[in-house]
Amino acid sequence: MTTHDLQSLTIKEIVTQNYQTAAVFEKYSLDFCCRGGKTIEQACGEKGVEPSAVFGELSTIAPTSQSEISRYAEWSPEFLIDYIVSNHHAYVRKMIPVIYAHTQKVASVHGANHPEVVKIAQVFANVAAEFQLHMRKEEQMLFPYIKQLVEASREKKIVEHSPFGSVNNPIRMMEAEHQAAGDEMYEIRSLSNGYTPPEDACTTYRITYQELQEFENDLHQHVHLENNILFPQAMQLEQEMFVEN
Repeated sequence: MTTHDLQSLTIKEIVTQNYQTAAVFEKYSLDFCCRGGKTIEQACGEKGVEPSAVFGELSTIAPTSQSEISRYAEWSPEFLIDYIVSNHHAYVRKMIPVIYAHTQKVASVHGANHPEVVKIAQVFANVAAEFQLHMRKEEQMLFPYIKQLVEASREKKIVEHSPFGSVNNPIRMMEAEHQAAGDEMYEIRSLSNGYTPPEDACTTYRITYQELQEFENDLHQHVHLENNILFPQAMQLEQEMFVEN
């Protein structure tokens, strides 16, 4: 992909075409999921990053048309939903109690000398509570309805009315909650100086920062799959069915 091509696309469009580019945007703290609807130059301008550096690194990434990552957009919505739940939702549920316990421990032991860890523990507690509720709403309401849309389209049936009206309504809510979680994790990244532990950090302290960084990276991919691939598929499917009916 040439620099000219990259200039004309939004960040989320670039990542959708080749997920390997996400690593570059992560490096420069350029959001490709919650706030990915900007061009590279726009996002760099807001962050004070030199666009040429980003373009230069992106130009070295080889196409990945045969990789699993690049096939996400080709998967059926049902398969993508199952993948998200079994991988990303499962990861979040597994790691939340672990990271919560570690952030609380670090805050209690090191909070006097490093007050930022107290704030980090508070912010992560909010992320944990809000995102667990968020995933339940997806699994119990939105995802089943999307699967109904797919089945009805395949079998040429009429979809029963949902309690939330158009699928656009819960999707907008989920996107807003994604953005809130992304903003809170970015706050943690800032408070932790890019997940860099101080020299006097104990082993738990260092592991906690590693876990938080991995959690944020997983969140970015998780949100990317929903915001940029699954949700547009669902909205387009519902629109097509409405036109047909």
